[in-house]
Amino acid sequence: MTGREPYVPGPAFGADVTKEGPRWTLALVRTYRHPIARVWEALTDPEHLREWSPFDASGSLAKPGATVILTTVGAPQPQVTPTTISRAEPPTLLEFEWGGHPIRWELEPMGEGTRLKLWTSIPKNYIAMGAAGWHICLDAMDRHLAGAPIGRMVGMDALKFEGWHRLNAEYAALFGVESVVPKW
Repeated sequence: MTGREPYVPGPAFGADVTKEGPRWTLALVRTYRHPIARVWEALTDPEHLREWSPFDASGSLAKPGATVILTTVGAPQPQVTPTTISRAEPPTLLEFEWGGHPIRWELEPMGEGTRLKLWTSIPKNYIAMGAAGWHICLDAMDRHLAGAPIGRMVGMDALKFEGWHRLNAEYAALFGVESVVPKW
């Protein structure tokens, strides 16, 4: 039995999209029972990123001005993107670009836990797909931090997972967009 078998993602929630000019922005909000310092470490440390993130990082994302290589995981062809960390204010704010799309993470302490907010620019036709993928990634981060890892489920692995297909359809309905599945 693998660590993934008991994982069933919950319904689509905590997400919104906005359109500013030609740019579409996906926003996701999650609340974790983990302290802010641990969530920050999961967002910035390459070892932690390997447990849940859709990309590997060549170095820490916690250093403003640092150039880091982000390599997409699970794509048919490796997508290698050098990025400069535009803002890193431990443990509350992280900004960088991935594949030419800005990503912003905000962390806020909530009692002994953390409220996480993610904003990322995504082309309209991929917005539901991106929300489904990030939903699963953020669940994987939560379980990793809780000591019950399910491993990352991204790219081709996500497309084989029925839970991703359900979430893709749910987010498409929530956002009023077409549900798209890549033809990798």
